[in-house]
Amino acid sequence: MTTALLLIDVQRGFDDAAFWGPRNNPDAEANIKALVQAWQDRRDPVVLVHHDSGKPDSPLRPGQPGNDFKPELDGVRADLVFGKKVNSAFLGDIDLDAWFKTRGITSFVLAGIQTNFCCETTARMGGNLGYDVTFALDATFTFDLQGPDGTTLTAEELSRATATNLHGGGFATVKSTREILTPGR
Repeated sequence: MTTALLLIDVQRGFDDAAFWGPRNNPDAEANIKALVQAWQDRRDPVVLVHHDSGKPDSPLRPGQPGNDFKPELDGVRADLVFGKKVNSAFLGDIDLDAWFKTRGITSFVLAGIQTNFCCETTARMGGNLGYDVTFALDATFTFDLQGPDGTTLTAEELSRATATNLHGGGFATVKSTREILTPGR
């Protein structure tokens, strides 16, 4: 059985700390690169998704340098590249569910940005659609976020909450990059 690597929004615009604020997991890009290398070496399917924000002040707007993929994806042989305007990659410019089904893909490893938004939403939807989803938690990152009551959750707290939501809800198996890349783990 072939497992696809689904990379969500690994875009340069997320490097804008003034726009996004404090982030967690400075090793995320290295872990993404390690996953990409493993998939490229095996010639397994790699899917790249980019967020095309419609917000005028977003660094992820199409046509802006921030919409481009990060250098870790330079030279990647992608089997599919497409954009989306919402959180889930299953609601993008391409019918990802149909693309997977046409190729007999029933499982995928998910990595990218942001842990608690586009990555978590795509993992939840994938689980709901019946895919065997593995969430590479250490190959994602997010940013501190203020709640409706004015309190701020740190990026690390949000990351742990995502892992708990996905694991506890049965949407995905949460693993580290090392666990994914080491057979038998």
